[in-house]
Amino acid sequence: MKRLTGLDAGFLWMETPTSAMHVSGLAIYDPRDLIAAGGTFGIENVREMVCGRLHVAPPFRQRLVNVPFQLHFPLWIEDPDFDIDHHIRRVAVPAPGGRRELTELAAQLNAIQLDRSRPLWELWYIEGLEGGRVATLTKVHHAAIDGASGSEITVALFDLSPEVAEHPPPPVPWVPDKVPSDAEMLVYATQSLARQPARVWRALRRTGRAALDVRTMTKTPGLGLAPLPFTAPATSINGAITPARSIAIDSISLSDVKRVKNAFGVTVNDVVLALCAGALRRYFDNRGEKIDGPLLAMVPVSVRAEDNRQDMGNQVSSMFTSLATDIDDPVERLGAIHQGMRGAKEQHRAIGAETLTNWAEFAAPAVFGRAMRLYARMGLADRHRPVFNLTISNVPGPPFPLYSAGAKMEANFPLGPIFDGAALNITVMSLEDSLDFGLLTCPDVVDDVWAISDGLAVSLRELLDAADGLEAAADQTPVRKRSAKKQPAKKAARR
Repeated sequence: MKRLTGLDAGFLWMETPTSAMHVSGLAIYDPRDLIAAGGTFGIENVREMVCGRLHVAPPFRQRLVNVPFQLHFPLWIEDPDFDIDHHIRRVAVPAPGGRRELTELAAQLNAIQLDRSRPLWELWYIEGLEGGRVATLTKVHHAAIDGASGSEITVALFDLSPEVAEHPPPPVPWVPDKVPSDAEMLVYATQSLARQPARVWRALRRTGRAALDVRTMTKTPGLGLAPLPFTAPATSINGAITPARSIAIDSISLSDVKRVKNAFGVTVNDVVLALCAGALRRYFDNRGEKIDGPLLAMVPVSVRAEDNRQDMGNQVSSMFTSLATDIDDPVERLGAIHQGMRGAKEQHRAIGAETLTNWAEFAAPAVFGRAMRLYARMGLADRHRPVFNLTISNVPGPPFPLYSAGAKMEANFPLGPIFDGAALNITVMSLEDSLDFGLLTCPDVVDDVWAISDGLAVSLRELLDAADGLEAAADQTPVRKRSAKKQPAKKAARR
């Protein structure tokens, strides 16, 4: 039995009838080589693989138990009624089984909220893709994992070669928990709440020091502060959402992104943000929509320590950064994003990585949950300036191939949740030499998410052309210098 942290519980309370708070991964596999070698790949193989590795994915057998009267955060218990067949299901994509058909089906499945009476995950095995391919849509509630811990589970559940590796069981076998009584949970909650005053005092001291550090930063030349919430411009992608979902996906070359990174002295994440900025700018321009300022993105940031990577749950904070969509030139826009992220990182470091998680411990469960449902029911997101325009998350993935039950993974498109007032989430994960973009939105707010997805490659081409021009200019410069030095010698010889 383990109590959820305040941040974990926050993702439960943020869930409303229109905002499902799970994170998903849409993976595509090509089992043809496996089948040609005499192997098989089907839902039975996937179920067997998952069953053999449940001990490396703790959230898969844990379910929630609520404290009476929502006096404190819920508890995770090892589910005494766990049944794998409630979590792994099969479905077929309609013909011709292309990416459009796949994403339409995945969007319908993604819109279904997870059953809180069971462990908060499910896996859909999707057949019927063109070329004999197969897909899986895996959904796990954000209360159980963040991007980094989800990536750890992804690696643990897959193999590095077509050979299915054996994962020996842990020394201590898994034992389900007894569901605690109301009295036991009340005692547990009371003991935890009794320690709150001391925690509040420590959080106040840390926040006070952080405020002084941020004030010092404002006096540092050339280092601007990150944009504040509620300074985002009003756009058509910001408004109250419905339960419907739509998905678009795209893959681009990681090597090409690194070429841009190296040419302009920025980071991979800066380039990812610039690609999203260029795609969104083109989307609004094509719609004839005028925006009264640069778009503001919320960027989740992992605060997980390297020696704590195996722990599940959420160890995440967030930064706000401008996408500089008011700048016409793509290279200047990339430079502005780089400078903005530099300031945002310094400010985030000054505030402290654990500030958000510390203060989340003091939220009132009953009040927060009801407030979120009331906010959604009244459509209040349509009545004020957006907190931010969209979420952009970049999750590092493995630089090597992955296999599931012997079939090679071709792509893995991550899909993050959306909120009232921020109806677009763009999440990116790397796999080998590819960056896989998953875009999730509400079709009643963003009517053509593929128009945004298609703009990513166009934005990359613009930056690659600029990088090529920069490299060509650098190659020509030494030649001109050498020619200038040779000219006097030639003249002297003629004389």
